[in-house]
Amino acid sequence: MSLFQNIVIIVILIAGAGFLSLTEIALAGARKVKLKILAESGDERAQKVLDLQENSADFFAASQIGLNAVAILGGILGEGAFRPYFLEFVSRFYQGPWAESIGFALSFTLVTSLFILFADLMPKRLAMIAPEKIAVSVINPIQVFIVACKPLAWFINAIANLLFRLFKVNTTREDNITFDDISAVMDAGAQAGVLQKQEHHFIENVFELEERNVPSSMTTRENVVFFTLKESEASIRQKLAEYPYSKFLVCNDDIDSVIGYVDAKDILVRILNNQSLLQLNENTIRNVLTIPDTLTLSELLDRFRSTKEKFAVVINEYALVVGVITLSDIMITVMGDWVTPIEADQQIIKRDNNSWLIEGSTPIEDLMHALAIDEMPDTDNYETLAGFMMYKLRKIPRPADAVIFGGYKFEVVDVDHFKIDQLLVTRLLESSEVPIEEKSE
Repeated sequence: MSLFQNIVIIVILIAGAGFLSLTEIALAGARKVKLKILAESGDERAQKVLDLQENSADFFAASQIGLNAVAILGGILGEGAFRPYFLEFVSRFYQGPWAESIGFALSFTLVTSLFILFADLMPKRLAMIAPEKIAVSVINPIQVFIVACKPLAWFINAIANLLFRLFKVNTTREDNITFDDISAVMDAGAQAGVLQKQEHHFIENVFELEERNVPSSMTTRENVVFFTLKESEASIRQKLAEYPYSKFLVCNDDIDSVIGYVDAKDILVRILNNQSLLQLNENTIRNVLTIPDTLTLSELLDRFRSTKEKFAVVINEYALVVGVITLSDIMITVMGDWVTPIEADQQIIKRDNNSWLIEGSTPIEDLMHALAIDEMPDTDNYETLAGFMMYKLRKIPRPADAVIFGGYKFEVVDVDHFKIDQLLVTRLLESSEVPIEEKSE
């Protein structure tokens, strides 16, 4: 054959190898989530790609048969086509015994470079740009190619499967999507500008509902405002005016003897109608949802949905009331920093870039968010910053007691009747990683 005919055949072989390389990477890299969206929108080719991914052994066997056959054939043709010309070129400058070897090396290098560039590197890089789009485009012709290679592919797969079983290699592909996978996708979307900052923030907080327990978002026991059965009308009116709550617990004598709750709206209606309250009774008291403090916020949302309630009292294992929680509390947890609190009610106040004043009752999850801490030690043993301090110090903290962890110094500023009211948290600038240590002054 002439040089021109050889070049045409080599170009065809390179194009065929390039198509197989493009298809191989596109089908392997196509994401199932995007393919399912395309399939649900009516694209039958996307469903074919999904089916091929589920049973990919035939395709990869056929692909390797094609790639290797083309590469070997291309090498044979290329060496025979170009070696005489390179030998003639080398002979002009060198007539020694190595001339033929040099000509062979140059022809081999040229053909190999052409295959690497146009049949391997460039197609694979193109396939990585839009794997789903390319996979859908090539699925029909590649299925014809798979059928053509079926007999030989079956034989090769049989040998491969035998070897896998011999060496106990599990070839089942796991497609489980974890929270880390979703988080990585969200981070990528935020960096690309697909997700706005607040959207990214909300989605992260929604996923955290599965990890956060009810006590991290509830109103704690000491801050619960409640009525007793013998509460005077004047006292009820005063509490309604003083506290902007929509629901109040009703207890027998103390907070641990919960009877139910009253809706402030019901009481206000009676006041507006000039009806005397006298004392609370079954007409105004409603049954209250009681939940254990071990529930996650996600589980509580399910309880609210199933019971049609929006208010619950939280008890511990000793049947003591530890707080109350509403649907609004959960929503505030989801909204996070985007809910603008009254300055006096802020649990975390940033003094400057390297120091914060933080209430001891601050949930540990909120602390980690504010300080960008990825992990706290032994979080099963506490739920708040005050609990963290007590766990690390192994005692009831006093003012000036401090704990150093993760590049931050946590120092107790104010203690009221054994309750840690406020801490000063300072970033240590000398070292990014400071070993844990505690001190008491």
